[in-house]
Amino acid sequence: MTGTTDNAFLDLLADRLAALPTVRAVTLGGSRAQGTHTPDSDWDLGVYYRGAFDPDTLRAVGWEGEVSDLGAWGGGVFNGGAWLTVEGRRVDVHYRDLDVVEHELAEAERGRFRWEPLMFHLAGIPSYLLVAELALNRVLRGSLPRPGFPPELRTTAPREWRGRAALTLQYARAAYAPRGQTTEMAGAVATAALQTAHAVLAARGEWVTNEKRLLERAGLRGTDTIVAGLRPEPEALAKAVDAAEELFTTAW
Repeated sequence: MTGTTDNAFLDLLADRLAALPTVRAVTLGGSRAQGTHTPDSDWDLGVYYRGAFDPDTLRAVGWEGEVSDLGAWGGGVFNGGAWLTVEGRRVDVHYRDLDVVEHELAEAERGRFRWEPLMFHLAGIPSYLLVAELALNRVLRGSLPRPGFPPELRTTAPREWRGRAALTLQYARAAYAPRGQTTEMAGAVATAALQTAHAVLAARGEWVTNEKRLLERAGLRGTDTIVAGLRPEPEALAKAVDAAEELFTTAW
């Protein structure tokens, strides 16, 4: 690692990214934007572009790492980015289409959103994740809106997430418990816990950008005890569902 200060390093990143064609704004996200980082935390940068964006322009900067094509991370609202090493530091870059961002902001203000799968996220993500980033991330270059949590979304999102959690546990009780399928039950309980956590945070009007601390924030860390106690016996797995339902109801 070089002797570059954090501020100088961040300026370097922001200037290079802001200079890419069609980029209108650059943000700092993740733990470094929220002041919860450690010295080893990576740097999460968002590039907000208008119209077409060519990842080859980012590759041409010459930073070491992998630069994805548009849509390579699932093709949804989380539509690609890069994993880079710059001056010995880990840097993640996320592509953000301003037309899509503005659409999802308007939808969230009406209490509407959709669910999408995303790699590494057990419960998937809501499309209002893009709005959460606007609310929480630090704008380094350009300008972006800074929305509050829409009242309409505080009504619709908890209902949707709680419904998903209930169906997840209902299926686990009917399909996994009778067969003594411990692994499948563990996955279902974990997924339902995160779905419930989304519901709890949405009801509070608190933004969520990932699952890393979601259970702690929602008071659902007790899910660990349920998962740790699973045994490949139908009766034990049925009781685990009972325990999960009780915990989730209490958190709610």
